Amino acid sequence: MSNSENKYVDIAPLLLRIGVGVIFIVAGWGKLNGIEGVEGFFGGLGIPLPGIMAWVVAIVEFVGGIMVLLGAYARIPYLLLACVMVVALLTTKLGGEFSSARLDLMLLLANLSLFFIGSGKYSVDDRLNKG
Repeated sequence: MSNSENKYVDIAPLLLRIGVGVIFIVAGWGKLNGIEGVEGFFGGLGIPLPGIMAWVVAIVEFVGGIMVLLGAYARIPYLLLACVMVVALLTTKLGGEFSSARLDLMLLLANLSLFFIGSGKYSVDDRLNKG
């Protein structure tokens, strides 16, 4: 069945955006409201400039999550959030149980998928391109 024959094909990126966007909005908000703990955690991992990086990650997750949810200029946050997930996998999940990496891996793949397929018909990006 081709995309033109499937009347529901435009729902897939919307559903992915809702899931990914909400997860990152909640994660980013939590980091913003507990930034000192995030700074300490990043410092303990040996991440350079943990104070700055904690703010960068918190803002990328929160603002990026909103942009993903709306599908607004979303290719940029798809890549930024995928990078955050790669770093999370490499710094906190590598060598551990697969069960602890499942969500991070899924979020990485969902962001990359959205980057390649785009935000879809039901998005701000689509509305801007039609203007």
